[in-house]
Amino acid sequence: MRINFDKMINRKGTYCTQWDFAKDRFGKSDVLPFSISDMDFQSPPEILQAIDEHAKHGIFGYTRWNHDAYKSAITHWYQSRFSTDMLNEWIVYSPSVIYSISALIDILTNKNDQVIVQTPGYDAFFKQIAASDREMVKNPLIYEDGSYSMDFDLLEKQLSNPNAKILLFCNPHNPTGRVWNRHELETIVDLCERYHVKIISDDIHMDIVYQYHHYTPITSMTDNTDNVFICTSASKTFNTPSLGGSYAFLPDEKVREQFLAIMKQRDGLSSAMIFGVLSIIEGYNHSAYWVDELTNYLYNNMKIVSSFLQDEIPTITFNIPESTYLAWIDCSKLLSSDQEIQNALVNIGKVGIMSGSVYRVNDGNFLRMNVGCPREKLIDGLERLKKSIDGIE
Repeated sequence: MRINFDKMINRKGTYCTQWDFAKDRFGKSDVLPFSISDMDFQSPPEILQAIDEHAKHGIFGYTRWNHDAYKSAITHWYQSRFSTDMLNEWIVYSPSVIYSISALIDILTNKNDQVIVQTPGYDAFFKQIAASDREMVKNPLIYEDGSYSMDFDLLEKQLSNPNAKILLFCNPHNPTGRVWNRHELETIVDLCERYHVKIISDDIHMDIVYQYHHYTPITSMTDNTDNVFICTSASKTFNTPSLGGSYAFLPDEKVREQFLAIMKQRDGLSSAMIFGVLSIIEGYNHSAYWVDELTNYLYNNMKIVSSFLQDEIPTITFNIPESTYLAWIDCSKLLSSDQEIQNALVNIGKVGIMSGSVYRVNDGNFLRMNVGCPREKLIDGLERLKKSIDGIE
């Protein structure tokens, strides 16, 4: 089946965060948004059909997730996409990836313990650590020749601190798009085992990986799986965040039991949302072809961004990432501050692109542009970006 990702669909008036509430992020509502990481594409037809059929059924009672149809869809996906065997018993449902991470921080640490996080990084990580009364330790990634790598020497020093309890990891990495290779993952696992630090890995972007790169679940890098926890979802893959639900792999049985007790008994969140459950079952069992077509389309979008910036705004540097639909654009050569760039984007080009400062970028000025959209919108946004930069140079 050939999917028409060029189809433009009006999302306004649907209570959509990216479009209807752009003013909350950019101060004005008349900007063309490339912000929060969802896509302007309809979900796979198999998911839409399943939702339609259930909606016609018309009864929306309480829903269970702890059954073979749900879990086997997940393990099938990991085996067929990543050649990795994941155990059914490791799987737990969760309302969201962020909820999973928050609950695991509660379980694995005490107040004032240290949580190490790599920067730049997903902004929700910083908020979570602060809200949990844990100490955040930043492990800056090394940026060189347009690519990011890990500073293992600094990381080992930070892990050796007896107060360090968790490495909050991200693979593929948001916002840089790095897909950590097997050597990097093995080194991470070895260091964390040496210093008795647990790894919580946010792998939500795992399915959007470009040519010559391969996502590897970090649980497959160690025999001591009780030290590693993966929190992820199909929501980025199939563009279904508002359907609700995510899942996690918690190999440690004691931690798994604690997690389920917190979710059910303390927070009352163990009843799954039916449309989220259906999206996992239908998407993972029947929509792999759709993900392949999506990834190809997004990669071509990235090539458009690269060509446009080289030809039209050569003072901006961009390398196609290894994964994600998030273009991480280096504006450091512009003789303008981050605030001046954002002001020009919003008021001159009328385009909403996220500032790198949101993600605690270590040096320079960056933009994070969501290219998960039809090509017509993307080209419009790039032209608005050019108009903005021309207006301040």
